[in-house]
Parts: sequence; C-alpha cells; structure tokens
Amino acid sequence: MADFPKRELTDIGSLKALAHPLRQQMLAHLKRHGPATSADLAAEFHADRGATSYHLRQLARYGFIEEDAARSAGRRRYWRAPAQDIRLPRRPTDAQTTKALQDVLAGWRQQADEAVQGFLADPEAYGEFAAASLQSFGGVRLTVDELTQFGEEYLALLNRWQRGDAEAPADSRPITVLFSAFPTPVEPT
Repeated sequence: MADFPKRELTDIGSLKALAHPLRQQMLAHLKRHGPATSADLAAEFHADRGATSYHLRQLARYGFIEEDAARSAGRRRYWRAPAQDIRLPRRPTDAQTTKALQDVLAGWRQQADEAVQGFLADPEAYGEFAAASLQSFGGVRLTVDELTQFGEEYLALLNRWQRGDAEAPADSRPITVLFSAFPTPVEPT
C-alpha cells in the first residue's frame, strides 16, 4: 500500500476538465474497472467515439488519466486512472472557479448517490462484502485547525489503502468511499 503526493487543483483548466459530466463518468469507470479504450468507453456510455477520444485526451492533458503503454498497440490506446490524492480548492477566489468546483462536486454527489442506491437495491448480491460494509452518519465539534487535521488524517488513511490493479489481491473489488467534512449549516432561528 502506498502514499500518494497531494495534488491540489488550483488552476481553472484542471477544474473545468474534471467538471465535465462525461469525463467524470469515464474517470470513475477507469478507476472501478481498470484500463479501457475510447471505443470501450464510447460503447459503455453510448457516446460518440470521437467525442470520447477528445474527452480522454483532456483528462490526460490535465493528469487525471494516462496511457497504459503495456496494453496499447498501434492505434489502439488503453487508458488508465492512476491512484491520486486529488484536492479541490478550499476557498474559491472567483466566480469561474466557484462554478467549476460546484460542477465537480455535483458530479461526485451524483456518482455517490448512484453507488449507494445500487448497493442498497440488492446488498445480498455483494455477499461477504455487504456484511463487511459500513454506513455511518455522524458529526463532531471541531476547531478550524482540528477540522484541517481531521481531513488530513482521513486522507492519509484512505491513501494507506490505495493500490494499483497489479498489487491488489485477486479477491479484492473496487470499494466506494464517501467522505464530507464541512461546517453544519446554521438553521434560521
């Protein structure tokens, strides 16, 4: 298990590249299912192959995916999503960054909701993994410094368990991990 360097998305180009809904879907697919070609992803998402190729190149341009050279041959290029510790801006400084950040988070929330609903629709289909899974909702009281430390400790734990397909045991499977830590909105009095 490895530790990955932090990658803070500070430029608007990276945020916009990640905010596109089809790119988010393709990136999630590559993370869950491993390397794929543009043709594979076009078929999976009922998208135009040329558009899929363009979106893959954009994801690669901003470092979210990379070519899997060992699988690629000739014009048939396989793409993979390397494990990364991607951090979003904590305090957007302009409207364009705020919009891109909102779009990224909306896509992530949609993917999370779909994953939870898919699991809850038939948890028995997941066998022992269903029994080992954990759903929790909680809250804590923290200072600003403690909230920062809490987030860093969570990410260190997550990164400790990250590994590529080659290092993963044969009986492992992709696991969705959800995490949000933010100030609880104050209810009007």
